[in-house]
Amino acid sequence: MDKVISIDQFIAELDSGMTIGIGGWGARRKPMDLVRAICRSSIKDLTVVSYGGPDVGLLCSEGKINKLIFGFVSLDLIPLEAHFRKARQHGSLKNISELDEGMLQWGLRAAAMRLPFLPTKIGFGTDILKHNSHIKTIVSPYEDQQELVAMPAINLDVAIIHVNQADKKGNTHIYGPDPFFDDLFARAAKKTFVSTEQIVRTEDLGGTEKAIFNRFERNLVNGVIASPGGAHPTSCAPDYGFDLSHLKDYSSQVDNYSEYKKRFVDLEPTDYHKAVGGIDSIYSLPLPSF
Repeated sequence: MDKVISIDQFIAELDSGMTIGIGGWGARRKPMDLVRAICRSSIKDLTVVSYGGPDVGLLCSEGKINKLIFGFVSLDLIPLEAHFRKARQHGSLKNISELDEGMLQWGLRAAAMRLPFLPTKIGFGTDILKHNSHIKTIVSPYEDQQELVAMPAINLDVAIIHVNQADKKGNTHIYGPDPFFDDLFARAAKKTFVSTEQIVRTEDLGGTEKAIFNRFERNLVNGVIASPGGAHPTSCAPDYGFDLSHLKDYSSQVDNYSEYKKRFVDLEPTDYHKAVGGIDSIYSLPLPSF
């Protein structure tokens, strides 16, 4: 079974109006090659689900998002994503569902478990329920009779995730300290596409000793895209860290997005590598210490 596809084949699997979940976290291990490919495509009116970083910012600047479901949108060391902020402040991003980070996780988990909702106490004492009228409360059927938030499932048409290594069958390894909820994105989606730093032979994934790094089952993966440096300018530990210089440049171009787009978004991956200093430059980016 060979699930290796090109970026063009990946784009052909998408349609306008889809709900797309984007793995990674802030400025960590975002599938940026795939996000930039969506930006270059005619696809629009997307519902995007993300613990957001520059993925959300780019899609906002491209006008691709109809609805955004998110826990935050941040570049980590740059706390608030400038392109996302501009979209919010200028009113071009009207249809949003801003959730507590745990509620977003719970919605993905409900979808992954094929449940309509999961109960939680998260959300009480905040304005989340006020601004998300679709989220209902329920009363516990047991003696405690507690009122609980019924966090609805966040079902995805497609999940896109960036990993360190994959084989052609769809086995994947995430080696960094931040796998977070990528497994839930994969399980909540009808189809999952992974971009990967390396495509390797199955036997080179390390067998049982490294099986812990396989965060979700290969049967969930519909396509594997070779994407060295594909998370740049976000980090992909242990392969490379953030490109803080690039993220600052990206942030500064919020009022001149067309120039940034021409320099970096409209390029195919190999040309993008050249534009940011070469693939060796990406792999030399130091890992952050927290």
